[in-house]
Amino acid sequence: QVQVVESGGGLVQPGGSLSVSCAASESIFSFNTMGWYRQAPGKVREWVASAFRTGSSQYADSVKGRFAISRDIAKNTVTLQMTNLKPEDTAVYFCQFVQASGRDYWGQGTQVTVSS
Repeated sequence: QVQVVESGGGLVQPGGSLSVSCAASESIFSFNTMGWYRQAPGKVREWVASAFRTGSSQYADSVKGRFAISRDIAKNTVTLQMTNLKPEDTAVYFCQFVQASGRDYWGQGTQVTVSS
């Protein structure tokens, strides 16, 4: 059972920057996919970004050019760096790790609030 612990988040003004990180309890070297999702109040959870074992990454159109996902294999972490934040980015952000077997693990979520 892989434990997933998120950190970061908080309150930031519109146009500001913030990062959220996610640590796995074991090596992520062989994990196929590491991703971030978010869920705003009253809305369904939506995909934000993914980093793949191949080294490539993908982003939702709503965050493309503003968010960057990165992996640190040595630290077993994945980080989402968010810039030019907008009020509509306010949500609980969840991290997901997907093993080669297809089994996935989720973090508990961390709140990001964009407000003046």
